Amino acid sequence: MASNALILLALYDMISIVMFNLSDDATGYGPIFEEEPVDVVYVEGSPDGRISMNCRARANPPASYRWRRDNWEIKLMEQPDEHYSLVGGNLVITNPREKKHAGTYTCVAKNIYGTVISKEARVTFGFLEEFSDEERDPVYVKEGQGAVLLCAPPKAWPQAVTYRWIYNEFPIFLHTDRRRFVSQRTGNLYISKVEAQDAGNYSCYVSSPIIGQSVFSKFIPLIPLPPDEGEERKYPADIRVKFGDTTAMLASNITLECFALGNPIPHIIWRKVDSTDLPANHEISESGAVLHLYNVQYEDVGAYDCEAINTKGKDWHKAWLYVESAPEWAETINNTQIDIGSEHTMRCVASGKPFPFIRWYKDGYMYGKGELKFSSLTFEDSGMYQCIAENYWGIKYANAELRVIACAPTFEFNPVKKQLLGAKDGRVVIECKPRAAPRPRFTWKKGKEQLFNTSRISILYDGSLEILNATKNDEGFYACFAENDRGKANSSGYLTITEATSITVAPEDTEVKVGDEVTLSCAASFDPMLDITFIWAIDFRVIDFDSEWQHYEHGIGDLRIKNAQIWHEGRYTCTAQTVVDSDTAYADLRVVGVPGPPGVIRVEEIGDTWVKLLWSKGAEHNSPIHYYTIQTRHYWALNEDDWKNASTSPAFLDGSLERADVTDLYPWMEYQFRIIATNEYGSGEASIPSLKIKTWDAPPVVSPTDVAGYGGRNGEIVITWTPVQPWYFYGKKFGYIVAFKPHDAYDWWYETISDPETRRYVHRDSYFIPTEEDFQVREFQVKVKSFNVKGDGPYSLTKVIYYPRDVPTEPPTDVYARPVSSTEALVWWLPVVDTGTGLQQYIEGYQVKYWRKYDDPEPGANRIFVPATVNQTRLENMLPDSHYLIEVRAFNGAGLGPPGEHCEMFTKRPRKTDYSQSADNNYLGISCVVSQVMFRKTGYIYGKVYITGWHFMDFPMPQVGDYELMVRGRYEGGDGPVRKIRIQGKASMNTPTLSLVSLVLLALCIAGLEM
Repeated sequence: MASNALILLALYDMISIVMFNLSDDATGYGPIFEEEPVDVVYVEGSPDGRISMNCRARANPPASYRWRRDNWEIKLMEQPDEHYSLVGGNLVITNPREKKHAGTYTCVAKNIYGTVISKEARVTFGFLEEFSDEERDPVYVKEGQGAVLLCAPPKAWPQAVTYRWIYNEFPIFLHTDRRRFVSQRTGNLYISKVEAQDAGNYSCYVSSPIIGQSVFSKFIPLIPLPPDEGEERKYPADIRVKFGDTTAMLASNITLECFALGNPIPHIIWRKVDSTDLPANHEISESGAVLHLYNVQYEDVGAYDCEAINTKGKDWHKAWLYVESAPEWAETINNTQIDIGSEHTMRCVASGKPFPFIRWYKDGYMYGKGELKFSSLTFEDSGMYQCIAENYWGIKYANAELRVIACAPTFEFNPVKKQLLGAKDGRVVIECKPRAAPRPRFTWKKGKEQLFNTSRISILYDGSLEILNATKNDEGFYACFAENDRGKANSSGYLTITEATSITVAPEDTEVKVGDEVTLSCAASFDPMLDITFIWAIDFRVIDFDSEWQHYEHGIGDLRIKNAQIWHEGRYTCTAQTVVDSDTAYADLRVVGVPGPPGVIRVEEIGDTWVKLLWSKGAEHNSPIHYYTIQTRHYWALNEDDWKNASTSPAFLDGSLERADVTDLYPWMEYQFRIIATNEYGSGEASIPSLKIKTWDAPPVVSPTDVAGYGGRNGEIVITWTPVQPWYFYGKKFGYIVAFKPHDAYDWWYETISDPETRRYVHRDSYFIPTEEDFQVREFQVKVKSFNVKGDGPYSLTKVIYYPRDVPTEPPTDVYARPVSSTEALVWWLPVVDTGTGLQQYIEGYQVKYWRKYDDPEPGANRIFVPATVNQTRLENMLPDSHYLIEVRAFNGAGLGPPGEHCEMFTKRPRKTDYSQSADNNYLGISCVVSQVMFRKTGYIYGKVYITGWHFMDFPMPQVGDYELMVRGRYEGGDGPVRKIRIQGKASMNTPTLSLVSLVLLALCIAGLEM
């Protein structure tokens, strides 16, 4: 803790420089531009017939104006011109002519204090020439192929024009879409795939929005030709509109174009190379062909990739975006009033890319470059100075007046303070700042005693008096005397010494956990005649309690930190301050919590099922990291948050590691990785996901599942399987190899399936039809394996399937059904058995068909298929109280066998939902058939369950506590709703009659009970 005297008046620089305010109209000042000329595009023949270039400057006395064209002064007074006239400060050009009046103009404003020149403004003459009168050749193109219609636009100024295409006649304009695109860079029309409907005449329409003129070309006939052999030829994407390397100005908007020909129509994808996403300030339009970047920043610099994809192939293009900027001032000049004979430096520093060139003007004329240094100022150095920074993207002006002055000392504007305060044992500085030029000589007196420099008292260079280790004896009147070659003056004040401010209770170093609360204490002693204020700061930044109230509160000296967060860690400073002096103490607050996110992840090496990752350690937040968890997200993740913990080598990632192998990955899979650090306080925030990478391909190891099949008619054999999931493809050109053979054959048949989503293959061969030797069926063996460009995977298990000679000839017998509820029934039958050949007839399963006898047509009946090993099933979604017919047939690959006898049944009536209940204090009466009753204590889940066919039950009255009876009736139409009855224990009952009842008689309702 240190005790420092408060410096009552701020020290000035070592030289006497005074900044003055030129906005005060009572003080004379040089010109300051309020309006400057801007670029003008003039079109000859405009109705107005003139150009007005504005210029207005604020000055005292008022400024006079002159104009320059291409750095040559326009002498309006000496050489009057019929075209030029001056209105105030504005230059008016009447009936302008391009050869005489096009050029660069500047406005010059002047008064007695100096001259300034305005920003440059260009006058140009706009035009849009006509298209050539030559006829355009027709364009012949086959349907399905791409076409390009060239615009060949005429010359124009300004060059910012827009392009559209007229279709057949004006004003019918062609609408662009995924198939058709108009480049705003060349004007050409691109059609990715020509169709018959594109036939017609096309004209390029060019508009200049600045000059308000438009022209259009001769019509170009487009004639689609029928494709060869009557079928369109497919061809891969071919990018024809390519953006080049682009340099943009900071904060500007840019447009990148990319369009491809192709059949099918290509899909355009934009990416920023080495980035997971496009910049946030992007927008894609024209069906993907145009990428807009708004308010371009330096972080948008990089390579941009455009990829065009269709089913036949893809094409891509990459170019770089660079960002540069116009000059901006980092340090500039100000109006300055300075003593004659002083040293002075005028400096301008500008940022920009390319780096700006600095030049100077004084009173409207070139004066120098770089810095301006004056070793001894004279009155001739006074004037208006302009610093100009310039690069390719623009010019930046800074104006200031330098005024060199000389005057006798005066305390009129800054006298010595009449009442001065200083702290005991502290440092006291009494300022003496008269206005004087050149710099005066200073002397001091205490009362009548003249003061000289001692070990404790010093007269500083700027005239201030310094007193060290002040005591009560230093109180008294002090006078400052200033004198130069133009005169002298003095000013005085009385010094009072107060008790020093001192911190008595200082804050202590503290540790707090994230989310907890902590209080730092601070108290101080001070002179009772003064008021004291406590100021808290963190890392030398003063805490704003009004805006940071959610975390900071302060009392009389103490600081309370609520819901502490990691960013609250730092050095806290308590300053006890009075108007005279202050004292300071500090304490370090240490905040502990979960770790911060690890640094950027870099993929060092890639394999087929593994990658090597590198990362940098994140913030520990004052608790060592125990371990890391690596998570992965692959291409087929269901959503962006579908991250899974990865297998790693080593399996346990110690907190000291910064590299590891991620294993057990899918080959040929796009992955992203992120890392989470964990310490004793928990797991922190995940790192930023890595760039997307793709593992190397490998042969597949997963075979299709659920391989099955059956024989059909006319030599057909049908093989089915469940396709392999995409993440098991492991490489390009994934497909299946289907192998099959008769059971008694030696050689296998093989078929290759190139579509990875195929789940069924049909092979027809009369050789497969069973013969008399095969009895009822012929057995086949089938198996399926997967393959990709790297090799073949394993076969599935061999499955035996059967080719029947014919459909089943026998029907199921003894079909019987009974209703279960009003909407469900069970049906049984005897399976098809011996056919008299010694072999069980081959069937694959049974079809159960059911419909309402009088209300439903048989073709619309419900159908259920069950395997041959099953001889019963449940029928659902039936209608209550209805007459149903049920039919059962056997089937195999050849078709359905004959039906058995129809079974007839009636579904039950629907359950009743009404109920009647009568109750008094002793009985609850409800009628019932079969019921389930649960008796349990209130608040409990489980209890004892009773099943009864009686209309009532006896329960002992509970002595202590409350109980519940849950009653559900069971009917032919199904289960009824639940009725809940609450019973109050005897010890808590207030009704005298009930307190004597020892039994509760519960009647159960046939009609149904409601809850």
